[in-house]
Amino acid sequence: MGKTTAAGMLRSFKLPVCDSDALVHGFLGKGGAAVDRVSCAFRGVSRGGAIDRNALGRLVFGNQEELKKLETILHPMVKAAQFKFLRRCQATRVKLAVLDVPLLFEVGTNKLCDVVIVVSAPPFLQQQRVLGRPGMTKKRLSATLDRQLSNEEKCRSADFVVQTGANKRDTMNRLGEIVRGLCSK
Repeated sequence: MGKTTAAGMLRSFKLPVCDSDALVHGFLGKGGAAVDRVSCAFRGVSRGGAIDRNALGRLVFGNQEELKKLETILHPMVKAAQFKFLRRCQATRVKLAVLDVPLLFEVGTNKLCDVVIVVSAPPFLQQQRVLGRPGMTKKRLSATLDRQLSNEEKCRSADFVVQTGANKRDTMNRLGEIVRGLCSK
């Protein structure tokens, strides 16, 4: 949909961004806080003090029970890091802070937010972008989409929807309008 690009644009407006995907990568990386627990729960996925995310993905994607087991480990860690981020922003009196969360509504993180911005793109463009990522297949994309609310549901639940299908300048302009409007309140 363009979530990562939009988050980068929000950073360019000098807004602090807590990237949930980056948190997970850190937790699973060398010496990460989740490495031991994930290694115990999923045999054979540890390599050199880190989790081999491709090996882990092969075990959990398409297997609801195994995915749930992984989420039970990672989701509380991500939520704790998000709370810490928000407390830090509040303590420094930051006017706007951004939580970049792939499954915002699905895991209930939207309840922490005063405002929700959903980035959206036409299905053909979404598929083109996602299938361009290393290791992504149509089957894995389909399984991922099956776990998520539909784009229409997300857009209905959002305070703002930013279409990312045109060009980056339009996306940047729309995000800038939203940020200026929120800062003026």
